[in-house]
Amino acid sequence: MDRLIDLLPELWPATAETLYMITLSLIFGGLAGFLIGLALYATRAGSLFPNRVVFGIVNVIVNTFRPIPFIILLAAVQPLARAVGIRGIGIEFGVFAISIASMFAIGRIVEQNLLTVRPGVIEAARASGASRSRILFRLVPRESLGPLVLGYTFIVVALVDMTAIAGAIAAGGLGQFALVNGFRQFNPWVTWAAVLVIVVIVQGVQFFGNALARRILRR
Repeated sequence: MDRLIDLLPELWPATAETLYMITLSLIFGGLAGFLIGLALYATRAGSLFPNRVVFGIVNVIVNTFRPIPFIILLAAVQPLARAVGIRGIGIEFGVFAISIASMFAIGRIVEQNLLTVRPGVIEAARASGASRSRILFRLVPRESLGPLVLGYTFIVVALVDMTAIAGAIAAGGLGQFALVNGFRQFNPWVTWAAVLVIVVIVQGVQFFGNALARRILRR
C-alpha cells in the first residue's frame, strides 16, 4: 500500500498517456474504418455502387486482419512502423498499431450499421432526385447515426483494452504502469489501482455513448 502511495504521482501521467492513445487511435482508426465500412456497404450487391471485385478485395482484407490477436499484430506491424519512421516501441508506435488494428473492426461495424437503413428510405431519396453519392455520404450515415454511435462506443472500450496490451512493448499508459510497477514488483495494489482507473474510463465512455445514442434515436 505504501508503494502505491509513492507511485500515485506516476498514475496520473499514465492515465493521460492512455487517454492520448485512445483519442488519436480513434481519430485515425475511426476515420479509416468509416471509409472502409462505406466501401463495403456501397459496393456490395444491390447497393448504391455495386462492384463485385472491389467488394471482394476489401472484404478479404478486412477478414484477414480483423481476427489477428492484437498482441501478435503488435509484432507484425513493427517493420511497417519503422518503414514510415516510427520506432517499434513507445506511444507513437502504440497509436500506430492500435489504429491499424481498430480500423478493420470499425469498418465491419460501420458496414453492419449502415445496412440497418431501410431500403425504402433510399428509394424515396432516389425518386426525389438525390444522387447516389449524396445518399451514400449524407443520407445513409445520418439515418444510421444512432447505431453508429453505439458501435463507436464499443470500439472505444476495445481501444482501452488495446492500450493496456500495448504497455507490453513500452507504449506507456496504464498498461505499462501496471506491468512495470505492479506485476513485476509483485504489488497487487498498484495493479488494482490501474484496473480501477480503466474501469472508470470505460464506464464514463459507455455512459456518454449510450446517452448520446438515446438522444439521437429519439429525434
